Amino acid sequence: MIRVYVNVDHVATLRQARRADEPDPATAASLCEQAGANGITVHLREDRRHIQDDDVRRLSASVTTVLNLELATAADILALAVELKPHQATFVPERREEITTEGGLDLETESRRRGEPLRRAIARLRGAGIRVSLFIDPDPSAVERAGELGAVAVELHTGAYAGSSLEHRARALERLRRAAAAAKRGGIAVHAGHGLNYRNVQSVAAIPEVEELNIGHSIVSRSVIVGLPAAVREMRSLIDAAR
Repeated sequence: MIRVYVNVDHVATLRQARRADEPDPATAASLCEQAGANGITVHLREDRRHIQDDDVRRLSASVTTVLNLELATAADILALAVELKPHQATFVPERREEITTEGGLDLETESRRRGEPLRRAIARLRGAGIRVSLFIDPDPSAVERAGELGAVAVELHTGAYAGSSLEHRARALERLRRAAAAAKRGGIAVHAGHGLNYRNVQSVAAIPEVEELNIGHSIVSRSVIVGLPAAVREMRSLIDAAR
């Protein structure tokens, strides 16, 4: 069965709009788990625009499935990850001016720089017993570099697929399929996420190599209308049907 990890970042986005104490990401995470989520994802950004350090600490203590911490290579966030030891850490690129993550890690540039900062960060987390994934564009060469850097999994950026017109979607989906197949051949686990919603998720979920999907904004948005447990169950049902 494909794993569904729910990203609760935007529960914190709503809270931070008023700098209040509600809604609580940890409470939301519990409801997601009860509704069938296999894991919880949060992105602790360097600018702390939504998820805060205390959220990660409380989620680390309360999540009963698994916690996937998205992060860059900032020293303080790496130290927190080593301290809390989430099941999984996914390295993602960050730019202060972006609204959300706009693409995968530029592993070609990392490779030219010998990838040392990222390689050291990966080694440090793996040394702490944390499973490490890299968020990359769906490119077989990026998959290969991810393996060279020491990642055991890649999360394929589905933004180009999710944001494409119907006439270009088939091509974007084929890129995802090729990258997923390349990862599987290289012994690298395949995850996917970004921009997936109730209308487009099934084609990605049907890719046989994909074993984990990370979905946040669409589920949180849907929960405003139908409630969080129902939103998670609807997504879970669509994904299961695709398999």
